[in-house]
Amino acid sequence: MPRQARLDAPGTLHHVIARGIERRAIFLGPSDSDDFIARLEAAVTWGGAAVFAWALLPNHLHLLLRTGEASLPPVMRRVMTGYAVSFNLRHKRHGHVFQNRYRSIVCEEESYLLELVRYIHLNPLRAGIVKSLEELETFPYSGHSALVGRIERPWQETGAVLARFGRSTDQGRQDYVEFVREGANQGNRPELVGGGWRRSSGAWLERPGRRRGEEEDALAYDERVLGSSDFVKDILAEAEWERRQALRKTGVRLADLAERVLSVTGLSEQELRSGVKRPAAVAARRAFTQLAVREYGYCGAAVARYLGVVASTAQRQGIEGELSPLAERIRKELPR
Repeated sequence: MPRQARLDAPGTLHHVIARGIERRAIFLGPSDSDDFIARLEAAVTWGGAAVFAWALLPNHLHLLLRTGEASLPPVMRRVMTGYAVSFNLRHKRHGHVFQNRYRSIVCEEESYLLELVRYIHLNPLRAGIVKSLEELETFPYSGHSALVGRIERPWQETGAVLARFGRSTDQGRQDYVEFVREGANQGNRPELVGGGWRRSSGAWLERPGRRRGEEEDALAYDERVLGSSDFVKDILAEAEWERRQALRKTGVRLADLAERVLSVTGLSEQELRSGVKRPAAVAARRAFTQLAVREYGYCGAAVARYLGVVASTAQRQGIEGELSPLAERIRKELPR
């Protein structure tokens, strides 16, 4: 299955997870960890990102950040590409350092920010790297030490996190420490790594007698998103709008696409842009509609006006089902 595109927009909260290739260690000692932290600080400062939580473990890492002026990919490129080069030089090795691409999960901030801060910062304790919560407070390779005031990290959003617990920094810090202590025995929480709402609703989904399609709208989920059904729908709708805006920048006009369809099918423009029911003309209009909507970001209403067909028909054909064989054939010859 092809990997899905990342979801991103300015001001989006991401839980980022990156692992070493073949689960190998990516932090072999303090020099590696310190190098990564320096690169992270430089990248988030450059991109205007806000880091709420982070943890470096021997073979993987977690980050919780909200993007700013720059989107997530260029920020992470600055961190990971430079780190991989320096890691290889330090350890006299070649090849990939990280396993495939990092994973990023868009998170609903109001519902999940504090849960994720706690979950991420407890990782060193769960992994046995530190033996107690007291030792975690001085562990230099997670953001917990900055939140409890033991290590200063000017680039970390400690104030924004502590403000959610109390009006004063001292009160917020006390409440945060207690919040972390309350979660210390929760163990791994798979519901916090994407598609969590569906996972937490598993019992309902498996309920005997539930009719197919029952409350289907309430089941919106995506493994790239952690949040409520409404949040998932909003994120996916925004991503689709961004995709179409980007596609429209290709500058391909509907007339250009029609010319390509006609050259492949041998039909006349009149046959394409009319209600002729001949199978070849119907297939051509369907292929035209699918490509205009999916490849070039046109809305169904604009396509319908061009073809002289009902808008609802164009919209449905544009978004439903797989590309027709004719559309696939034409698509291979379209400009990119």
